[in-house]
Amino acid sequence: MTESTAKQPARRGRIFPERTLTPEELARRKAEDELFYRRCREIFERVRPDLIKEHYGWYIAVEPDSGDYLIDVDKMQAHKKSLEKYPNGRHCVFCLNETGTTGTI
Repeated sequence: MTESTAKQPARRGRIFPERTLTPEELARRKAEDELFYRRCREIFERVRPDLIKEHYGWYIAVEPDSGDYLIDVDKMQAHKKSLEKYPNGRHCVFCLNETGTTGTI
């Protein structure tokens, strides 16, 4: 057998090492995201009983800073409505059903 002489340089490390986040920064971001989700979920749980009767299976986009929410039959339309009304804000989209989620695992 003959051994190949061409060798590719081994890639080591990240493509952009200057953009690597510290474990502390990752933990901080995760905690912020969890807090944001809990604030959105709290609003969703408060309005769900009233909306689920007439809009079962629709989608609700919740903006927690204002406490406002927008509903639509289409998930992307609910998302777009929220982006139009709050272009610089964050929002979370839920489904109006028993769990707030869609699909199966």
